[in-house]
Amino acid sequence: MSHLATLAAACLALLCPLTALAGQPVNVEIYDRTAGQVLPVYWHDGERHVAGEPGHEYEIRIRNREHSRVLAVTSVDGVNVITGRTAAPDQGGYVLDPRGRLEIDGWRKTMSEVAAFYFTSLPDSYAARTGRPDNVGVIGIALFRERVAYPVMREQDSLAAADAEPRDAPSLPESRSAQGAAAAPERESSGGMLGKLQRDERLGTGHGQRRDSGATYTHFERASDQPDAVIRIFYDSRRNLVAHGVIPQPDRRTASRTPDPFPGCFVPDP
Repeated sequence: MSHLATLAAACLALLCPLTALAGQPVNVEIYDRTAGQVLPVYWHDGERHVAGEPGHEYEIRIRNREHSRVLAVTSVDGVNVITGRTAAPDQGGYVLDPRGRLEIDGWRKTMSEVAAFYFTSLPDSYAARTGRPDNVGVIGIALFRERVAYPVMREQDSLAAADAEPRDAPSLPESRSAQGAAAAPERESSGGMLGKLQRDERLGTGHGQRRDSGATYTHFERASDQPDAVIRIFYDSRRNLVAHGVIPQPDRRTASRTPDPFPGCFVPDP
């Protein structure tokens, strides 16, 4: 999968290779690359959950439903997928073009490579191996709309515009490929290291093999310092999700069976 982005001056945003804002402007899916399928979502207590398979690689797919760009600051297990820092909404993220798509398939290592996401045991997760096991098991996306600058027209400008001959509006750049996106620059954050607490072992995300995944920088100015929406998708093994009541267990109640005094028809040979 190739990702393409552009570098712009001023505020930087990283372009690379998916759920939605007020009215949910984006859709998000977790795609199991090993199995070749989108993981089904299980709703429990108002939260989304997916069941991962240990050893399987996966990617986060985002689709922008709006006609304007959005910034997706993305974390896995409480870690920013671009910088590797303890995640905070004011950090860098990926920029999706209007109606654009994005596939985030790993931890960004360079502007051309990522280390693949894969489901693994908690001790083997990237977060745990870097001393931050407290938030293993959740994928987060903080979404920001882009600030739109409206020109202030003065009276003399208005008159001049009225006299001027109409011109074609400048064409907007075509949306980048479905696998294109951009990462916005980080803002200063005071987030510290998370405490090391003993947890029951559960599924986490590992730091896998490197794969090609191009990225560039672009300019993006947030319309607000606060996210327009924060999307959370929890994940764990299917067994753990069943044990916690997230995935309903099949009805294992066995109907009481009345013994049959005549189970056979004839006497068989000894």
